[in-house]
Amino acid sequence: MTFSAASALFCIFFSLLSFRIMSRPYHMSTFCNESEFTRTSPYGSNRAAILSALRDRSSLGSYSNATAGLSPNTVYGMFLCRGDINKTSCSDCVHRATLEIAKNCTYNKESFIFYDECMVRYSDLAFFTLLVDTPSASVHSLIPSVDSTQLLNRIMHGKMKDLILRTSLSSSIPYFVEDQERVTSYDLEAMVQCSPDLDPRNCTSCLRRAVQELFGCCSNSQVL
Repeated sequence: MTFSAASALFCIFFSLLSFRIMSRPYHMSTFCNESEFTRTSPYGSNRAAILSALRDRSSLGSYSNATAGLSPNTVYGMFLCRGDINKTSCSDCVHRATLEIAKNCTYNKESFIFYDECMVRYSDLAFFTLLVDTPSASVHSLIPSVDSTQLLNRIMHGKMKDLILRTSLSSSIPYFVEDQERVTSYDLEAMVQCSPDLDPRNCTSCLRRAVQELFGCCSNSQVL
């Protein structure tokens, strides 16, 4: 039996706890800030340029950020893909996300969209390197764990703590660590990830908050 313990749970800048439970990008949540721009504002064309640039760059790597336009219509944007997916899957997810975020948040100055494989964000405020813990998104199965107290509360807390400590040491994919372990009759899989623009301290802080939320919302689920 496979026990995948995590959630697609994001501190902003995509501190990620996630698992390969979907075969295609799964839309989790979209957040549209209340602040809006007008249809004729240069902000709209700058946003379109940012989203287009992110789509183009998504075939080259798992993370990128971009800036377009002059104040007060400057737009900042970024994407981040899960560290265990290939470039094609990353590009497909970002492409889908950039189209959906423009459609669902038509005139909003700041928006976030979360998929299980990637996230996209744009804003009128410079957010690179900053740690913000809202909004967040989580997903988990409705299948209850047969042994949640022993496996999650005892073993998983220790595993997540270890993975968080290892994130600042990862090199091939910055701030991405995954682990697999056989625990009694279970194959236990776990991973954590932060956005590369965070410093190690903020990455660790974000992941700790994410783990707290993970066990607060979903600790009785067999697959998170």
